[in-house]
Amino acid sequence: MDFERVDMREMTEEEMTKAGEMAEIVFKLNHTMPNTDEYNSLLKELLGDNLGENSQIMAPIAGAAFDRLKVGNNVFINSNSLLMARGGITIEDDVMLAANVQLLSNNHDEYDRQVLTCKPIHIKKGAWIGAGASILPGVTIGEYAIVGAGAIVTKDIGDYEVAVGIPAKVVKTLDKDKF
Repeated sequence: MDFERVDMREMTEEEMTKAGEMAEIVFKLNHTMPNTDEYNSLLKELLGDNLGENSQIMAPIAGAAFDRLKVGNNVFINSNSLLMARGGITIEDDVMLAANVQLLSNNHDEYDRQVLTCKPIHIKKGAWIGAGASILPGVTIGEYAIVGAGAIVTKDIGDYEVAVGIPAKVVKTLDKDKF
C-alpha cells in the first residue's frame, strides 16, 4: 500500500498557491446554483480531467488536494461531502455517496501534528456509501459493496459486502448474480 508523509512546514510556494486557488474554487462552487453551466465549469476547473462523464458532485463540499481526487463516470456525490485527498482518492464508475460522507485519505502524525500521514482510498465500481459514513486512510471499498449510514470504515470491505457500525463490520454478502 502506498504511504506518504507530508510535512506541511515544507510546502513550496507553488503548492501553497495551488492550495489557495483550489480553496477559492471550492468557495465559489459552494455559492453557485447547482446544475448550471457556471457550476459545471467550476467543477471542471477544480477536477480537470479527473471528473468522469455524467458525474455529479452536489454543494457544499469541503476538502483538500482536489488534484488527487479521481471520479469515474456516472458517480453521484451528495451534499456536505468532505474529500481530504492528500493521500489520493479514486472513485470508480457508478458509485453513490450519500450526504455527509467523509473520505479521509490523510491524518496527522500522532507526535508531530504538522506532518500528514497519507494513504490512498479506493472506492470500486458500483459501491454505495451511506449518509454520514467515514472512510479512513488506506481503505478500499469493493465492487458493489455497501457501507451503512454512520459507519466508520477502518479496514477494507470486499466486493458485494455490506458493512455497518463503528468500527464497520461486515454483516452480509450480497448476491452478485443480481447485479
